[in-house]
Amino acid sequence: MYKEIIELAQKHNLEYKENELLSKYTSFRTGGKADLIVFPNDIKSLSEILLECNNINADYYILGNGSNVIAPDDGYKGIIIKFDKCFGDIKLIDDTTIYCKAGLPLKSLCLFALENNLSGLEFAYGIPGTLGGAIYMNAGAYGGEMKDILVSVSHIDKDGNEGVFTADKLDLGYRHSIYSDNSYVITSAILKFEKSDNSKIKALMNENMQKRKDKQPLEFPSAGSTFKRPEGYFAGALIEKSGLKGITIGGAQVSEKHAGFIINKGNAKSKDILDLISFVQDKVYKDSGVMLETEVKILA
Repeated sequence: MYKEIIELAQKHNLEYKENELLSKYTSFRTGGKADLIVFPNDIKSLSEILLECNNINADYYILGNGSNVIAPDDGYKGIIIKFDKCFGDIKLIDDTTIYCKAGLPLKSLCLFALENNLSGLEFAYGIPGTLGGAIYMNAGAYGGEMKDILVSVSHIDKDGNEGVFTADKLDLGYRHSIYSDNSYVITSAILKFEKSDNSKIKALMNENMQKRKDKQPLEFPSAGSTFKRPEGYFAGALIEKSGLKGITIGGAQVSEKHAGFIINKGNAKSKDILDLISFVQDKVYKDSGVMLETEVKILA
């Protein structure tokens, strides 16, 4: 199956896997087998793969760290294009500017900034995604967002054509970017920082990480905050108000530590998680009149 893509992977000496469990690649640790997972390592191989997927009318999904995705139990009938560290080059352009490819984990980017005494990304330390995923959803925490440091973002369209959006064209908002509304694949970004004292940067990174450890159920598989913050409310507070903290369906549970998180308490299926999401949405809407919107992406 997908012999054309496999031939491309072999041509570029790319890693690829057939009939591979997605549970190995998602932070929820759920999901059935994907027909094919391929790991591009540069723009050329990615461009050719996207073009060929389009030519053969194959469904595909770009997967970063899998930290914001629910994969179906019956698998994915298509091609997973997996970004990881092999698509994660990073370098300094000047004293305060970084170029980075989309597959680099945010943690690695944060540590690189720290090493070079660059401030502006401390808020992201501990967010488990990749740079590409963080840009896609304009990730933010503790008063900071990706939009604060983005200069420009490069991408490829489904026909393999390269393009660039400058920061003013990115339509960055709460958990939203222009990439939320198109099919372009983020490939890299240029980010602008401010010089600061290394010890101050490190202290703020550690402070934010400790907040996460104190308030979030990091000891269990999850996809971070399950729901977006409704305007004028906090999702976790609404869920707790509805008495849903700790409620369980199958192996999925509304975290007892933070009601805004649904966790895999043990051997959960994606169906358990999705059923619990629906149950929470219905109950909160009945009690508060607020329909919670998912922050996690549901792979169909």
